[in-house]
Amino acid sequence: MATNDERSAASDAGLSVQRVVAEAVGLADRDGVDGLSMRRLAGELGAGAMSLYHYVASKDDLLDAMIDVVFGEIELPPENIDWQSALRRRASSARQVLARHPWAISLMESRATPGPANLRHREAVTACLRRAGFSIVMTAHANWLLDSYVYGFALQEASLPFDTADDLAEMADEVFMPQLPPDQFPYLSESAEALFAAGYDPAGEFEFGLDLVLAALEPLRTVA
Repeated sequence: MATNDERSAASDAGLSVQRVVAEAVGLADRDGVDGLSMRRLAGELGAGAMSLYHYVASKDDLLDAMIDVVFGEIELPPENIDWQSALRRRASSARQVLARHPWAISLMESRATPGPANLRHREAVTACLRRAGFSIVMTAHANWLLDSYVYGFALQEASLPFDTADDLAEMADEVFMPQLPPDQFPYLSESAEALFAAGYDPAGEFEFGLDLVLAALEPLRTVA
């Protein structure tokens, strides 16, 4: 429990739960979540470390709130379109949000006390699948499959050594192709040369894979 002096110092610093959490998200975006500590966060806010406990009870509570911010940024599946289009929009939004907050990927499913945005999101996805005719068990399967695909792709995308297709093309000439002599790696060399010549952009792989997942789920609905 913070003392009166600490509460006063926090008030003077203009702190609020929203500001504390927003600053924590910003720190994690810049430097990753492993470097986030209450002391460092307090320093960024110009407040005493103990004063933060007036707004978040622990670092776990802070992480819960940070993940809730991330869930709140993901578009909910719209109710006025077909289920595949709705979940495609939701998945694409999640990918974009996780690109902004890559530290969150490994924490999205880790919270034992999810916040309101987290629960609203899960309710909306579950409702979309149930209204589409999926059974309760199949809805659980679909949820796991879709989230595994989105999180896995986001994690892989965050670790790529390039940001754009142009960066990839430049690395292909300078880094990748010299490592693929055709006499040793004929199929890799052939594939790389053809793909790079065609202006291949791996960003398009997300939609390709997502369409396959959604198409695979379609026959598993119990109603038309």
